[in-house]
Amino acid sequence: ETAAKECFKVANACLCTRQRQRAPSCFPTQMHPSRRHQTATERKNLMETAKAALKRLRDGNRRFVADVRNPDNASSHARRSEIAAGQEPFAIILGCSDSRVPAELVFDQGLGDLFVIRVAGNIVAPSQVGSVEFAAARYRTKLVVVLGHSQCGAILATLDELKRPSENQSRNLKSIVDRIRPSIETLMDTDLKHDHDALVHQSVRANIRASVNHLRHGSEILESLSQNEGLLVVGAEYSLETGEVEFFDGLPANFSFD
Repeated sequence: ETAAKECFKVANACLCTRQRQRAPSCFPTQMHPSRRHQTATERKNLMETAKAALKRLRDGNRRFVADVRNPDNASSHARRSEIAAGQEPFAIILGCSDSRVPAELVFDQGLGDLFVIRVAGNIVAPSQVGSVEFAAARYRTKLVVVLGHSQCGAILATLDELKRPSENQSRNLKSIVDRIRPSIETLMDTDLKHDHDALVHQSVRANIRASVNHLRHGSEILESLSQNEGLLVVGAEYSLETGEVEFFDGLPANFSFD
């Protein structure tokens, strides 16, 4: 038994060493010295990359709303072969799992264009943060969008729980509700509690802002990429009724889509 324990310790130590050796290529927790002191022009150029990605998403959503699709985004054998060896997504989307909000469709994008992470309520938990870190660091993607939507079921479930706490709620569902609760429970103490539609709308947006803030300030890697590599994290809401996406949180100063 003692020998087995020693073998386990050795194997675990080797695994940790290999993980540390691989980590810099995927998760650069420290920026290269040459990137720490970028000029104003270099920082501006990096931000322009994020702005271009933002405009590309907006243009795609306009096509989706108009029911005019870009034929270049159609899945084809040629495109599948092209990206089989690697990917270069121009945006990272952290969105809700709702079946009515598939990011690739609402932004009219094709295979390999978006790195999509979906979870009920577009909440931010460690696995979501790690996924965003991975894509931003590995693929040097400059734009992260937290995409919520109108009439979000996770928001409605949280509001119901705040109004009428349940005794037998699934602990897994509760873990989602508990992450949404802090951002919206204060709204229950305002006049919004008398207007259900307005309460739901503001709750959706408050939850999106909370997720955006978590990504911006809850990860050393993402914070470093934001400060040094031009990473932009914004919040947006998709309307189930109109199909339009409104980018409302974190847009760069003086930024215009036109």
